[in-house]
Amino acid sequence: MPGSPSTPKHSSPIRAAYIAIAFLLGITGGLGNALVSANLQNIQGSLGLTPVEAAWLPAAYLMVNISTSLILFKFRQQFGLRLFAEIGLPLYVAATILHLFADSYATALLARAVSGFAGATISTLAIFYTLQAFPKARLGQGLVVGLGISQLATPLAWLLSPALLDLGEWRTLYMFESGLALCCLAAVVSLKLPPGIRIKVFEGRDFLTFVLLAPALALIVAVLAQGRTQWWTAQPWMAGALIAAVVLLVAAVLVEHHRASPLIQTRWLGTASTIRFAIGAMGIRFLLSEQTYGATGLLRTLGMGPDQLQPLYAVMLLGLVVGIGTSALTFNQKAVIPQILSSVALIAIGSFVDWNATSLTRPHDMFLSQFLISTAAGLFMGPLLLVGVMSALKNGPNYIVSFAVLFGVSQSIGGLAGPAIFGTFQQFREHEYSVTINAGVDPTNPIVAQRLQIQGQVYGRVMSDPVLRQAQGTALLAQTSTREANVRAFNDVFLLNGILALLLLSWSLFHVLRIAIQAKANPPASAGPSTGAAAPI
Repeated sequence: MPGSPSTPKHSSPIRAAYIAIAFLLGITGGLGNALVSANLQNIQGSLGLTPVEAAWLPAAYLMVNISTSLILFKFRQQFGLRLFAEIGLPLYVAATILHLFADSYATALLARAVSGFAGATISTLAIFYTLQAFPKARLGQGLVVGLGISQLATPLAWLLSPALLDLGEWRTLYMFESGLALCCLAAVVSLKLPPGIRIKVFEGRDFLTFVLLAPALALIVAVLAQGRTQWWTAQPWMAGALIAAVVLLVAAVLVEHHRASPLIQTRWLGTASTIRFAIGAMGIRFLLSEQTYGATGLLRTLGMGPDQLQPLYAVMLLGLVVGIGTSALTFNQKAVIPQILSSVALIAIGSFVDWNATSLTRPHDMFLSQFLISTAAGLFMGPLLLVGVMSALKNGPNYIVSFAVLFGVSQSIGGLAGPAIFGTFQQFREHEYSVTINAGVDPTNPIVAQRLQIQGQVYGRVMSDPVLRQAQGTALLAQTSTREANVRAFNDVFLLNGILALLLLSWSLFHVLRIAIQAKANPPASAGPSTGAAAPI
């Protein structure tokens, strides 16, 4: 396919070199944003930012990253992989070095935005290098591994962050990322990808579509990233941003719908099977927020810091490796749908296991549930991509750009919508539980009075005034009530996620059975390889 490298036969040492570079590229491409997200509070304190300002840092990365596939795919096709790598990698190196001089908030935002664009280049190169390490008969397994490598970045960021911060606070994080980026540049220059086919594909209206779609998607990302922090109904700009996004999206669709050679195949995107795929892909990424927001959020609410969370993220990393390995080893066309359904089932099981958390829950209590959910995260990505690619290629290679945009947007929006919606739900439930708990705290009740006295005795050695001790005891009891309300609210999040996972699993099973019945009744309809694959999701 134009824009992709050829796949000649390599010797074993060369294959080993390709897979080593692939791991370096994949982990580096995802590690930058993962390090910022994992250490946002430290960066916020070092730069003197408010929570709202800090939330813009990861948002700036995603606002740019989400729309880069619109241009990068055709750029590879027309100008070739070498120029693609020669521009993308130095740009990423420059962005990481720029972080080291980010003494101001504006510089930090610029660095994150540039990283968002360059990061998409690194991830693509990682997949191509992975495919070079596999024989042609096993390219499907290579695709699973290539996609899975970048997923390893998030648990690795949490595992490496405490040691890096001990060496020199937040600047050490960026210095480490810069070093990895320079290693990537040296590796890619030392071992280049085989040349591929180049064709002229760019048209003038492609840039018009990009100008319309890129800000529309960026505005949606901005609202999802800031909605919970600034609160949805408190900021009028969010409504304006969503309205502007809808207007721009409609304008882009109108432009593309009437083009002879559109960049985005709007008619294909509007088919029932494609819409089902988008809902399923976004839904699975949404459900995985149980891990990034639910489990981590609960433990941090209970006072767990990065050091205490390291064993949990080691288990998550192990789960990802198991999921990716299982998906690659069992990867074939018949196993695609069972793998996706199994991943949804694992998410549901993990959510229900976490459902009975208490204020005494610690990271080791979540090892089993988070291992299951991490396995699901590693298991579903490759099969899901194959389903979409088969559905797109059924209509022709020109539909790959549309699929790349659809897949990237569904994963980005699903990953953002999960924490935004679950976080909003958790805050609502926490307020309700706080009201209920505090309503039962009557100081005239002998049991409550005794508890307040005990709480006040904690400060007996440092406070001689009984009135102050009573006040401190009351404040300490209020903190305990808030903690318990938060734990109950997070349990509701786990329950909701489990129910949603069961609903998605039931919906997918329904379509699998429906298509199987149709295939038996109408055998010619099952001849196309993607007809039955795209519909169940």
